[in-house]
Amino acid sequence: MATPLSASAVLKALRAEGVRVVEVGNWRTHNRNSKGPWGPVNGSIVHHTVTKGTAATVQMVRDGYADLPGPLCHGMIAKDGQVHMVGWGRANHAGGGDPKVLQQVIAESYGTRPTPPTRGNNDGVDGNARFYGWECENLGNGKDPWPAAQYNAIVRVQAALCRAHKWSAKSVIGHLEWSNDKVDPRGFTMTKLRADVAERLKHPASWNPGSDNEEDPMAGITKRDIFDAVWKTDAISGPTDAADHKTNPTWQPQSILKDMQARIRSMDKRMAAQTAAITALAGHVGTGADSETIVTAVRAAIDKAVADDTDSDAGED
Repeated sequence: MATPLSASAVLKALRAEGVRVVEVGNWRTHNRNSKGPWGPVNGSIVHHTVTKGTAATVQMVRDGYADLPGPLCHGMIAKDGQVHMVGWGRANHAGGGDPKVLQQVIAESYGTRPTPPTRGNNDGVDGNARFYGWECENLGNGKDPWPAAQYNAIVRVQAALCRAHKWSAKSVIGHLEWSNDKVDPRGFTMTKLRADVAERLKHPASWNPGSDNEEDPMAGITKRDIFDAVWKTDAISGPTDAADHKTNPTWQPQSILKDMQARIRSMDKRMAAQTAAITALAGHVGTGADSETIVTAVRAAIDKAVADDTDSDAGED
């Protein structure tokens, strides 16, 4: 059992869950509170409207009709996934229902679905006081499609309420699970909807299935983590035992970069010296210079380049 969320609180919860909300007129104070209590709330009920056309459906669920004044729900979830808030407080949406189902919802004690109801609108307990209600734009004939945007919004709305009240997905039921004279919603099963709500509740409210933030391999990784992963490995971890540490007590992982740079620079100088020596000796071709003389000259040039490089390194920090 829980105190109903305030209008501001439910807006915050819905928007945090990624729901696109449309506020209709004076929805925050549009209710049937004068006819009976609202709260404590025990769960949320999903309905279908048996209507076509968003504008006409919003007007119908807000104003009601001759035999049943509005609001007929708290929010109407349209085909495009927008949720039109039409009332807040007691609403004419649940009617009478099975008290056994109510207890199962309160305790969240059932399996995949509540016990089939044996009572209905005329002989059941008051559901308008105990449940949030969400009408969904659909003809209710089992053939009218449920667009992905709409179904996704239904899941997000129910998850937002469960998250706000710390309920599980078992606090969400369909009208047909509450009352034995109702068939809504038709076109998807409440077992599937609850499973999708439960999956969503495993993630933050901002979760978007299939998006980059679902399984971002770099999420939460710092520069230090990358540094450690690259350099602090067994292959380049440097001195590990006491003897090695005495030999090189100031070794750091980045030393390998300096060593690589020194080796590359030395190779560049060796190649440059070799090229220069060969170019100079090319002029002796045909003048009697033998191969041994040429090799000796090239080696001498390389040795001088290495010696110069060593002297240069000795003056660096």
